[in-house]
Amino acid sequence: MSDGKTGLQLRSLLKKGGELELSLVDVPTPEPADDEVVVRVEATPINPSDLGLLIGPADMSTAQVSGSQEAPVVTAKMPEAALRMMAARLDQSLPVGNEGAGVVIRTGSSDAAKALMGKNVSMIGGAMYAQYRTMKVRDVMELPAGTTPADGASWFVNPLTALGMTETMRRENHKALVHTAAASNLGQMLNKICIKDGIGLVNIVRSKEQADILHKIGAKHVVDSTADSFMDDLTGALVETGATIAFDAIGGGKLAGQILTCMEIAANKTAKEYSRYGSNVYKQVYIYGSLDNRPTELSRAFGLTWGVGGWLLTPFLQKIGPAEIGKLRQRVASELKTTFASHYTRVVSLQETLQLSNIAVYNKRSTGEKFLINPNKGT
Repeated sequence: MSDGKTGLQLRSLLKKGGELELSLVDVPTPEPADDEVVVRVEATPINPSDLGLLIGPADMSTAQVSGSQEAPVVTAKMPEAALRMMAARLDQSLPVGNEGAGVVIRTGSSDAAKALMGKNVSMIGGAMYAQYRTMKVRDVMELPAGTTPADGASWFVNPLTALGMTETMRRENHKALVHTAAASNLGQMLNKICIKDGIGLVNIVRSKEQADILHKIGAKHVVDSTADSFMDDLTGALVETGATIAFDAIGGGKLAGQILTCMEIAANKTAKEYSRYGSNVYKQVYIYGSLDNRPTELSRAFGLTWGVGGWLLTPFLQKIGPAEIGKLRQRVASELKTTFASHYTRVVSLQETLQLSNIAVYNKRSTGEKFLINPNKGT
């Protein structure tokens, strides 16, 4: 076991010439200041938000691997249009990984830092695909007794996004919501929250297998977007729940517009009088992901009382402020092994993260395939 003075870190570099390079770099671990701790990272998930920085729109069919087994280097070509979009990050070697968990191995001199020595903690703050991280005490959360780093690795992005969705619903005066790509880890968490809190939730999936995953955990309204009866099924679920806000992970194609159309049909079924401008029920779709990179198509068959916008976790948290964030974090900590449990299909080392066979699987972002990196696996 290393002393943690230096450690490997996974880097993503996009060169001006149009080539993406993924590599492992040995970096010094900064000594902790008074209010900081050094964490040996033992679990960090590969989320879609991480893949945006790690791989982005690179053409992985062109990927090649060189270097040694201990220090592999992956290169791939970047399409010209994507290169223009990412001009701001060209020729910068960027660390990856939004969240993670591990064990505190050194601390600064403050009482709060010293109290964490030897404890399992979860962290947010980037550069988590690394063997060691020096963190401010305020950016780590001590994990409850009996909780492993793997249990706490996904404590932030998915749980707070799911809670952010129900919180946004309440704050914007909606009473039920719609979620797409709904059988994901995040989607399963959202179902557990909504069941527990008595919130109506309409789940949109793309296959019977995904529907089965959700029915098993108690989801009531699940509709399949590939079914011929999709629009009717969705409208029926919207009438039953009264959902007028949706969170869409797909982004591209017709789905956002179809959701608004069905919301409008559902609103008109209960309307007292006809209006040529459509119903006066406000309908909102927030796009928070890009599983489909095509343009968003709106057929505008849903009146004039609607909105489509983007939704991101960080601006939402900034809006609600530290006290409210504290309440949400507390809920996550107390329900880490139940509502907010994540399931992983594979645990890989940093070197295994760069194997082309593994990249091919996790870069597909398939439901039911979730990778966890243990940067210290095998050390």
